[in-house]
Amino acid sequence: MQKPKADSIDVKVDSILKIMTLEEKVGQMNQYNGFWDVTGPSPEGGNAEKKYEDLRKGRVGSMLTVRGTEQVRAVQKIVVEESRLGIPLIIGFDVIHGYKTLSPIPLAEAASWDLEAIQKSASVAASEASASGINWTFAPMVDISRDPRWGRVMEGAGEDPYLGSKIAIARVHGFQGEDLAAVNTIAATAKHFAGYGFVEAGREYNKADIGSVTLHNIVLPPFKAAEEAGVKTFMNGFNELNGIPVTGSDYLLRNLLKNKWGFKGFVISDWASIGEMTTHGYAKDLAHAAEMGVKAGVDMDMESYSYIDELVNLVETGKVDVALIDDAVRRILRVKFELGLFDDPYKYCDPEREKNVIGSKENQEAVLDMAKKSIVLLKNNNKLLPLKKKGQKIAVIGPLADDNNSVLGSWRIASKDSSGISVLDGLKQYTGNDLMFEKGADLLTNEPTFINELAFNTTDTSGFEKAINVARNSDVVILVLGEHGFQSGEGRSRTNLDLPGVQQELMEKIYEANKNVVLVLNNGRPLVLNWAANHIPAIVETWHLGTQTGNAVAQVLYGDYNPSGKLPMTFPRNVGQIPIYYSHKNTGRPVDPQPGANMVFWSHYSDVESSPLFPFGYGLSYTSFNYSNLNVEKDSYALNEEVQVSVELSNTGDYDGKEVVQLYIRDLFAKIVRPVRELKGFQLVELKKGESKTIKFSLTSKELGYYDQDGNFTVEPGEYEIFVGTDSNASLKTHFILKE
Repeated sequence: MQKPKADSIDVKVDSILKIMTLEEKVGQMNQYNGFWDVTGPSPEGGNAEKKYEDLRKGRVGSMLTVRGTEQVRAVQKIVVEESRLGIPLIIGFDVIHGYKTLSPIPLAEAASWDLEAIQKSASVAASEASASGINWTFAPMVDISRDPRWGRVMEGAGEDPYLGSKIAIARVHGFQGEDLAAVNTIAATAKHFAGYGFVEAGREYNKADIGSVTLHNIVLPPFKAAEEAGVKTFMNGFNELNGIPVTGSDYLLRNLLKNKWGFKGFVISDWASIGEMTTHGYAKDLAHAAEMGVKAGVDMDMESYSYIDELVNLVETGKVDVALIDDAVRRILRVKFELGLFDDPYKYCDPEREKNVIGSKENQEAVLDMAKKSIVLLKNNNKLLPLKKKGQKIAVIGPLADDNNSVLGSWRIASKDSSGISVLDGLKQYTGNDLMFEKGADLLTNEPTFINELAFNTTDTSGFEKAINVARNSDVVILVLGEHGFQSGEGRSRTNLDLPGVQQELMEKIYEANKNVVLVLNNGRPLVLNWAANHIPAIVETWHLGTQTGNAVAQVLYGDYNPSGKLPMTFPRNVGQIPIYYSHKNTGRPVDPQPGANMVFWSHYSDVESSPLFPFGYGLSYTSFNYSNLNVEKDSYALNEEVQVSVELSNTGDYDGKEVVQLYIRDLFAKIVRPVRELKGFQLVELKKGESKTIKFSLTSKELGYYDQDGNFTVEPGEYEIFVGTDSNASLKTHFILKE
């Protein structure tokens, strides 16, 4: 009888391990960056000839940032045809929201709540990356974060572990497909394991200090979901968690991930994070860091060179058991077999496929679809939107309106700069109105790049007068403001979440000239928008939508696509509220016991109300929806029964539209204090105008339970409330009882 494929791979892996030298084993645990001409210096300033020899001697298991079929074939040829064992390289790259054809940034995609579209977006990215020789991405980032000061919120799915888990599964399936050995799929990476989204004060690379209940109920669920979805690799974070750098946490990597969860793939460090344990003050030197990294469960070292320089000696001196090396190499080789690299190491090196796939019409259509679904309508007083398609004078104003580079967002290192469609160019596709453009002001005073700090224009308002005159002589103003695409992402922490530069002043001046303003926001994180929310009649959150930004924005503004996005993160009233999130817990004094009595002894701020500016799950439509008849099938259930919930949704407006129906629960009494609300179900429902549907949900133990302080999952008997509606403030409520 033929053995299952997994068993066959394990037999092959073991046969290779038996003939590998210790140096060759350690080589598989080493990742190098970039490709170089061996006749000259390497881009990193290292010895190019030495790196060539390392490839030839089998001292490199993986490379990152190598891209393009020509370069990938060149490095693969060295290891396959010149090294003793010919073990192929795995080629990794940061394919975060597309390769060359860019989808919206991940936070924007999360705003779609459309799991099918998100999975499709990841598959498009995989198709282009694989066509360019890449077979492994360092995505998805599944960190939950409640702090928009942290720039990397743009890479994730927002603040909620339930939504984040569903999106993690969709992205893993999108990247890896149904067959990892297929030529158009790539291995995915769940990162950053774990707690990176909780860095103190939202400051990049900072420590995270959270309790075990938060760890198990908020931080870990998306990682567990990714593992169950079959993700092939995990990446640790730069942060320390409760005093230990997560790169050296045997609890997280070996005890929890590999032993308790049964993860069979491999763990890679983040960039040089093994060596950085010396900077943390956790390791005394690089050798000590390598020892702690491999003992903790990091299988591959990205760019600290600790394993390649130190592990052989550590094993030979008895400080590291060779069994740990074998376990790491076995995991790495298994993924290479699953990718089909041993069958054909050049399978991703077809230049004809590279030419045909990258930037294809099909991919452009897919990212346009994703971009439209990611847009969130935050405000639309007096039905200013959608715009009339003819007979109007429309002013387009703002430093980002004609920008085809910023719209691409951050983390798009393979894409060509300025290859996006600007908002202005998208609007020009509609020719029935008289369109007038004035920038108003520059946003930056330097050339924006991925690796350098941005410098903002805070003084030059010389372009205001022209913009004001254009606004004054227009019927409607489209004001395009926000963050530059490189203002969010890694290393882009902020303490001020207002509009940067002179944009706030420009907005106020334009509003004085013409009250019919549509504010189009480009940003990679929630912003503080109090003035705009109080004055501007229409606000559209468009994030950084990637290659097809302008077309997506224009189709929404003109009503050819009815916006259906919902916020995946809470928008605060000011930075002082942060962290702010919907699933908070009650204090012992959650509300004023005597409203209007002016007493101070209750949980609140004295200078601003505690509620957010825009809550989690919020988003408007050009039509309107009504919720009614919320019912639970019966009043009480046994612990192992599924709770059946139904609600009627009606489209009561003038347009066909889509609505994200959201279900939240509250466990009223538990051994661990539970949040006031927790998202436990959602459905994206499309209704014709005047149409009604009954929407049904099933709640299982998975939705009703929680993790205790020790990470044990439990479901308790007791009373539960259910809320269903259009956002996390849903008012339609019912309840049921779980009985033992």
